Amino acid sequence: MIDLHCHILPGIDDGASNDELSLKMAREAVLEGIHTIVATPHHQNGRYFNEKKDIIQYVQELNESLKREQIPITILPGQEIRLYGEILDDYQEEKILTLNDTGKYLFIEFPSSQVPHYAERLLFDIQSKGMIPIIVHPERNSRLLEEPDLLYKFVTNGALAQVTAASVTGHFGKKIKRFSHQLIQSNLVHFVSSDAHNLEGRSFYMREALEVIESEHGQDTVYTFLENAQYVIQGQMCYKEPPEVIKKKKFLGIF
Repeated sequence: MIDLHCHILPGIDDGASNDELSLKMAREAVLEGIHTIVATPHHQNGRYFNEKKDIIQYVQELNESLKREQIPITILPGQEIRLYGEILDDYQEEKILTLNDTGKYLFIEFPSSQVPHYAERLLFDIQSKGMIPIIVHPERNSRLLEEPDLLYKFVTNGALAQVTAASVTGHFGKKIKRFSHQLIQSNLVHFVSSDAHNLEGRSFYMREALEVIESEHGQDTVYTFLENAQYVIQGQMCYKEPPEVIKKKKFLGIF
């Protein structure tokens, strides 16, 4: 399988702290059944800045290390970008990296507790440049958890979204797990990825997540998520069911 979201590059953000941990994560990924990882270090989140040319170099170096160690996995370049106003200017200046550098898909992260007021306009502007924004881990955003209609609007307008494997399995708690499955049921997410940072609390959980998704939502949903990941790294169009509104009563489960 392909993991579109992983912090496996050593020493550049809050993911793998050194080369040794990167290799350990790669070995664990192979055991999970992962053959390709898109390395997506944080960029412009207020703490980390990882621009396109640097990421491509780091990915090349890690692939060389994996080859030496005979670890059968391929790393592709990507970037997890905190939404900010100058994103398209920086794209023109070659600082912004689409997933696998195809020019098609862009990972977009919101602050954990809010959605910027300019998000709708900027997501539209990104699409007007021929790219498709993928909103990462919406299930862990407290504003979207309270107002899922915001995500419905973004997806209706052409954005895609990615749920985290550990959210689906309950590693982030029952509330986030429940919301994750609501998003899947309502066709508001289109990929499952690990967002792995280490091998302790933030590991892959991909195999477990796919088993849970198959049990809760059927094999077709699993196939769709796996195929969409393939389409992303190839720069092709993803499969997308019409999104549905999450009903507040059903979502809260208290009425």
